[in-house]
Amino acid sequence: MRSKNPINLVLRFFLELIAIFAFGYWGHSLAGDGMRIPMAILFPLLFAVLWGVFAVRGDPSRSGKTVVRTPGIVRLILELGLFGAAAWMLLDLDYSMIALIFGLTVVIHYFLSFDRIAWLLKQK
Repeated sequence: MRSKNPINLVLRFFLELIAIFAFGYWGHSLAGDGMRIPMAILFPLLFAVLWGVFAVRGDPSRSGKTVVRTPGIVRLILELGLFGAAAWMLLDLDYSMIALIFGLTVVIHYFLSFDRIAWLLKQK
């Protein structure tokens, strides 16, 4: 399985870290002085909760465990939505080149993970 290739798993991990950072930095940039730190914590926390709670049981790219059993198509949409939001946030922060590189890297990751996408689409 290409999706379980260690290099692809490391790439996915770094994409997740960059997305968490983008959510935090964007939340920090939105708020006024008194709310910058809480927003910088709240936004990445929201990402982490959505990412960690809604999963497909038996997902080979994760532990296979889940808090809320989620259909594969919903999980795929969630992942693409969160990564897309992170790219948009980087673009909104005027980091257009980083947003472009991030977005292209997400596309490459999912291209290399076509076996996982096929598996997700079969999960009800």
